[in-house]
Amino acid sequence: MKLITAVIKPFRLDEVKTALQELGIQGLTVTEASGYGRQRGHTEVYRGAEYQVDLVPKVRVEIVVDDADAEAVIDGIVRAAATGKIGDGKVWAVPVETVVRVRTGERGPDAV
Repeated sequence: MKLITAVIKPFRLDEVKTALQELGIQGLTVTEASGYGRQRGHTEVYRGAEYQVDLVPKVRVEIVVDDADAEAVIDGIVRAAATGKIGDGKVWAVPVETVVRVRTGERGPDAV
């Protein structure tokens, strides 16, 4: 199994959720996040004063999937999250050793 994590622009979340539903993904976790990459934030003007925004708002999406589905899920997220502009985000996958469904005690692929 793999834990797929995506950090994306907040306004692309609905498109990513739709893409995941089309792939048959039944569960995900979404967390508000902030950070920066190559763009190093941006400058904004508020009431005539210019200030630097160092941390850009993002959304972190996490999904546990079977190894066989990982590449399709990653590709689906990338297609749905892409705007072609700087700051679109990142997607990565890491191995998962154990998954346990708390309610039933099921383990492994049955718990996903």
